[in-house]
Amino acid sequence: QVQVVESGGGLVQAGGSLRLSCAASGRTFSNYAMGWFRQAPGKERESVTAITWNGGIRYYADSVKGRFTISRDNAKNTVYLQMTNLKPEDTAMYFCAAAPRGFSRWTASDQYDYWGQGTQVTVSS
Repeated sequence: QVQVVESGGGLVQAGGSLRLSCAASGRTFSNYAMGWFRQAPGKERESVTAITWNGGIRYYADSVKGRFTISRDNAKNTVYLQMTNLKPEDTAMYFCAAAPRGFSRWTASDQYDYWGQGTQVTVSS
């Protein structure tokens, strides 16, 4: 069983920055592809970004390209989401997810086997 725990959310003004962290258990974390999703109140969950097992390929939703950066430290079993130039529309619960077998479609939530409880990000205008 893999446990995924997010942290780093909070309240920030528009234009500000936050860094989310996602710690995942498991001795083979370095083999996992990882992703971040978000869900705003009244909206469907949407994919934000993902990273392959070695960090070689990173994917981003168009809405966050150029503002968000995903990275990973396999020695620490941790994935990071650096968010800059935040906008009120970025307000959502952010979820980290692990895909131990990798993914063929990074945007599909069913490609991920393990999910965290989420961390709230609120951007005020």
